Amino acid sequence: MNKIIDRITRIAQTNPDKVCYHNGDVTATYRDLDSQSDKIASFIQEKFLPQGSPIIIFGGQQFEMLVMFLGAIKSGHAYIPVDDGSDSDRIKQINNVAKPSLVLNWSDKDDFGIETPIIAKDELASVMNSDHDTYDATLSVGPDDNFYIIFTSGTTGTPKGVQISTNNLLDFVDWVDAEYKYTSQTHVMLQAPFSFDLSVFSIYPGLTNGATLEVLDKETAKNLAKLQQAIINTEATTWISTPSFFEMCLFFKDFNSETLPNLKKFIFCGEELTHVTADKLLKRFEGAELYNTYGPTENTVAITSIQITPQILDLFDRLPIGYLKKNMEHKLANVEEKDGEKVGELLVSGPDVSKGYLNNPVQTEKAFESIEGKTFYHTGDMVSENEDGLLFYKGRTDFQIKMHGYRIELEEVDSLLSNLEEVKQSCTVPLYNSKKQVNKIIAHIVLDEKYQDVDEKEMSRQIKEELKQNTMEYMIPNILKFVKQLPISKNGKIDRKALIGEVNA
Repeated sequence: MNKIIDRITRIAQTNPDKVCYHNGDVTATYRDLDSQSDKIASFIQEKFLPQGSPIIIFGGQQFEMLVMFLGAIKSGHAYIPVDDGSDSDRIKQINNVAKPSLVLNWSDKDDFGIETPIIAKDELASVMNSDHDTYDATLSVGPDDNFYIIFTSGTTGTPKGVQISTNNLLDFVDWVDAEYKYTSQTHVMLQAPFSFDLSVFSIYPGLTNGATLEVLDKETAKNLAKLQQAIINTEATTWISTPSFFEMCLFFKDFNSETLPNLKKFIFCGEELTHVTADKLLKRFEGAELYNTYGPTENTVAITSIQITPQILDLFDRLPIGYLKKNMEHKLANVEEKDGEKVGELLVSGPDVSKGYLNNPVQTEKAFESIEGKTFYHTGDMVSENEDGLLFYKGRTDFQIKMHGYRIELEEVDSLLSNLEEVKQSCTVPLYNSKKQVNKIIAHIVLDEKYQDVDEKEMSRQIKEELKQNTMEYMIPNILKFVKQLPISKNGKIDRKALIGEVNA
């Protein structure tokens, strides 16, 4: 049996009535998960699909999606999670690249515009309630076979399918066990959509340890009143999200340790955690553990970690992303001296590194390089490293711009802005001229609550004056644009690309 499935099955056998999924009024047990996924596995195997062919699983964050994920693995097929908010073009793109043998559709959508066979929600529900629960476990997804394939956003072209094997995932799960110690008593928040690999941080370390997944679905997150009620009443003991999603929840004044005394652990991934956000968290949730992590999808969710303590906040203005997993190697490429430290692109190798992009040898060859017989992944992230191996994120290679001959890292500008008392969040973007040269940089700023009624001209002057104290003149944004909120992508990250498109429309 697949080793991930084996661990979950053991929990279903020893503690079948334990709740594995909780979303509002919906709960499901490990017995439900095991039994219903067996039935899906049996159903899929009866289709006699091409061996190892992937299956698209389309839907939201419902329990049945998890059932189908496990059912696909048990039957011997990797799954491709596609969010039901995806438009038809994206579905067609993923289908064209992945060439799946089947689509399991847990939504009301009925026109996908593709020729791949589609199993509708009604039929799937009938299967889950049937008596057919026998499948051939010897055909389950193997150690080096793809377990899941997550497609990148595709905002700049054809989406790429990142292949994650059982062994990749096992190594990640074992690392999470060692670092964060999920147990059967853990209630872990599951907020990220299943098409975003941050969700894996909750799902598999949780399910393999008998934890309860406390689901906060996107319908709830879209409605501020519903979100507030869900957050204030959450039973989660471990919080997992992007920093941007957490920032949004800081609007709720009762979101603190007095209201939520059991919420003791916070894990952030997916984007940069700012000093200001970390400081607010430790003040609101006194005594809580706060962890900053980092990792590209191609490296199986996360590969670094560090606990952010008051001492770490005192030491660093821009927070470190942590120490690399002990069983991974890294190199810095194209190293440059910057402000007295060496900064280069992070290359990583080890058991969490993907085998590449599905059916895309050209992009795989670009991103994955063989060095001395080992496969290294080019992350596209610039980092520096101190003497004891602590890594510091210095921005994306594709968010670096040149203006008037100076190289500017947009995320570094945001980091400097976030250190100011007046600034709650910021996102800096370039404005291009007709020759495609950067003409100006524009900072979109959400002011802290106590500064939101001030004169914007005066506030702009004040912020620029403060930046001059510790920022090179050429890095100070030309225009400060004050906004009520920044655009957030489906994955809960600040959508910098949307703002770049908006200012350059």
